[in-house]
Amino acid sequence: SPQEVVSEESEEESNGVNLMGFSDEILLHILSYVPCTDLVLNVRRTCRKLATLCLDKSLTHTVLLQKDYKVINKDKVKQLMRDIGKEIYQLNMAGCYWLPSSTIDHVTRCKNLVKLNLSGCHVTSLRLSKMLSTLQHLRSLAIDVNPGFDASQLSSECKATLSRVLELKQTLYTPSYGVVPCCTSLEKLLLYFEILNRSREGFMLSGQLMVGESNVPHYQNLRIFYARLAPGYVNQEVVRLYLAVLSDRTPENLHAFLISAPGSFAETGATKNLLDSMARNVRLDALQLPKAWINGSGLLQHLKFNNPFYFSFSRCTLSGGHLIQWVINGGKDLKSLTSLNLSGCIHCLAPESLFRKAEDDIDSSILESLVVSCCNLRHLNLSAAHHHSSESIGNHLCQLLSRLKHLLSLALPVCSITDVAARVEKPPTTPNLVPQTFGRKVRIGIQTYPRNLEDQATQKIESSVFWALMGSLRFLETLEIIGSSFSSAMPRNEPAIRNSLPPCIRAQSVGDSEVAAISQLTYLQSLTLAQLPNILTGSGLVSIGLQCQHLRTLSLANLGMMGKVVYMSALMDMLKHCKCLRDLRLEQPYFCAGAQFFQALSHCSSLQRLCIVSRSGTLQSDAVMSFMANCLEVIMCHMFMGESLTVCKNLQQSIVRSFQAERPALNVVIFPLLHEDLTEVIRDVPMRHLDEITLFKSRVAEEPPNLWW
Repeated sequence: SPQEVVSEESEEESNGVNLMGFSDEILLHILSYVPCTDLVLNVRRTCRKLATLCLDKSLTHTVLLQKDYKVINKDKVKQLMRDIGKEIYQLNMAGCYWLPSSTIDHVTRCKNLVKLNLSGCHVTSLRLSKMLSTLQHLRSLAIDVNPGFDASQLSSECKATLSRVLELKQTLYTPSYGVVPCCTSLEKLLLYFEILNRSREGFMLSGQLMVGESNVPHYQNLRIFYARLAPGYVNQEVVRLYLAVLSDRTPENLHAFLISAPGSFAETGATKNLLDSMARNVRLDALQLPKAWINGSGLLQHLKFNNPFYFSFSRCTLSGGHLIQWVINGGKDLKSLTSLNLSGCIHCLAPESLFRKAEDDIDSSILESLVVSCCNLRHLNLSAAHHHSSESIGNHLCQLLSRLKHLLSLALPVCSITDVAARVEKPPTTPNLVPQTFGRKVRIGIQTYPRNLEDQATQKIESSVFWALMGSLRFLETLEIIGSSFSSAMPRNEPAIRNSLPPCIRAQSVGDSEVAAISQLTYLQSLTLAQLPNILTGSGLVSIGLQCQHLRTLSLANLGMMGKVVYMSALMDMLKHCKCLRDLRLEQPYFCAGAQFFQALSHCSSLQRLCIVSRSGTLQSDAVMSFMANCLEVIMCHMFMGESLTVCKNLQQSIVRSFQAERPALNVVIFPLLHEDLTEVIRDVPMRHLDEITLFKSRVAEEPPNLWW
């Protein structure tokens, strides 16, 4: 703030040093770490020199407003556009859902815009037409297409601007081509299909598109095609219409073709023709296909790759033998590959899948070939599968992965990190623990886990393969350890799941001491732990809180026995040290969100988003209100518990009434987890929150790196 700048300058002058005495080059470098909104609206009013420097083109060229939840409102956007609109070449307003649609009108002042991101902002077709008519230099655009969009309302000037756009990201909430037919020069097309099967009025939707004059996309210059589908048959119908043109003529310059589709997405004659054409005519750098298009088709042996940087074979039945033979060419040097997603690919580390059981040991030679060939991997996802190592010395999965020194993000199943010797030993037990099923509600207390057993376990893990792996990946930023059979109680577009599958038997030996090993990751920013049944006290969480001071995102789900929250005391101790934590997601049956928990959570001074999912969980309304009053940065509070609808509604209304005025971006959803109307409530959650924190999923290598700016 200006006051802080002045106070720092006064203090430095008293010490014989004047900040303004630094060269302009040094000052510009310092100011580059300050958000542009602060520079223009606050810092430049401090003194004449800063007034000039804060408007330097190097600082105003790119304006990022996304996730600026507390600072940005409609008046500040108006002031910002009036002051520096003509100097802005890149403007990112993604996820600014709280701004009224009229705010978008001020973007017309940015006459020189080249890149514009309005994902998550409500923009009508008329408003879009008016805005784009003035942006003649625009080459990159991201928008949402909502119900009521009408392409026939786009002016000729708007269509002229769209004809010059090279990159388009379009999120569809209604069956439509959006502005794709107008973008005749497209080189990159990203499509996110978020269409529900039923309208708000309860009518069934279909994939019939109504887009005005034209319904033919222009793909002749396309280099990157990406489509991500939410669950639902309508999304599949609509994406097939987008693909129909591609099946007639495959773009010669296509080098990335990616379709992410959950569940079953059957191959048709048109898609088969498209894939055959791709096999004949293009060389790819990135590939992701629905599992039904790959399973048993032999397609991969015909596709040609140039310098691939991203592969995703998520949920495919691809065997390790075919992975090495068809994708890695029998051990070919693939140093260009930086991101690989094999989540749910249960046979990917086995030579063949015909007679193999999912629980059988992996073939370490396949993983070794993968590690040697793809030595520059930065993102690797092996979750949602049973990857069990054999007793061969030196061939454990963790030992082989430790060679990947460039890894920044890693997702592993819980059963893959256990030592081979540990699986034959009975894990330590504690007295008075409930069975590992959903039991009756019990009082939360501190576990009386024998200290000498805990010390022995810690000494043992320090010589384990997982401890060594964590020690070798010092620069890892994202880690996910997820049970191979874990499924969240809150699936997408469906009622809550009441029952969960039991964890893998080998996961029974993974507990507190393994979690403590994660504390070696000094630069860890995001951590997900799910379905670790042998958590007894949660003591490893405290170690993480103390050592991982850069932790920004924490997601914990189904740790320890399912009938009680055995790690509550440790979690509260951990939270007292998480000063940088911004996002917290907790999913645990019988979780008590009471005064002690929220008092500990109040130490997380940077916290912005909180999500709690708990079957039969309870909350204390006054504790929640006190927490919201003390934590001024919190703008999202989602709690899906076991409380009554009346209790939930009253608390939600109280939070909104008390804090919405001073926090325009505040989004509050408090609702019974097992209520039949849960899916209707979820559909109103801003996509940024829903996709990033409310819904559980593995995010490592989910998309190619740097897919969009």
